[in-house]
Amino acid sequence: MAKCQICNKRAQTGNKRSHSNIATKRKFKVNIQTKKIDGVKKKVCTACIRTMNKVK
Repeated sequence: MAKCQICNKRAQTGNKRSHSNIATKRKFKVNIQTKKIDGVKKKVCTACIRTMNKVK
């Protein structure tokens, strides 16, 4: 399963709701991007990328 290598954020589970309010399981996946940090490629979520840009 994909997760952020900085904050360890993973996919969450929840319910998809149809028009008749029937619940079926679904996953809320994390937006993972590959980014080179200090010369090493890492899988990082976009929230961490935005935070890293703020700190600079």
